[in-house]
Amino acid sequence: MSEPIELLVCVTCRHLDAPADPERPRPGRLLADALAGRMPEGVILRETECLSNCKSGCTVALRGPGRWTYVYGNLDAAQAETVAEGAVKFRDAPAGLVPWRDRPDHFRKNCIARIPPLEAQ
Repeated sequence: MSEPIELLVCVTCRHLDAPADPERPRPGRLLADALAGRMPEGVILRETECLSNCKSGCTVALRGPGRWTYVYGNLDAAQAETVAEGAVKFRDAPAGLVPWRDRPDHFRKNCIARIPPLEAQ
């Protein structure tokens, strides 16, 4: 297997229109908690703060050395299995380029950005 990839989960995410409520955990925190301990081999879960995509709710990014980076939004803890499935497909795809038709449905409809590898010309 090649180098591990990273799944970054914004733990400060909330929908832009949702009021901050210190009594309720943020959706990103709930998603990170749902994914903890469930990452497949070769996928490292990293919690991060603010991916600057609040208008699209909870946001994650998939990245790895020599790979394209993908950013997906509009997620919540109920989609933890979808996120894990997408991470496996990303891990297994050459350069992280998962064919559109092979991505989980939610990833097809909620791709925020695709960023070329640092090594790209």
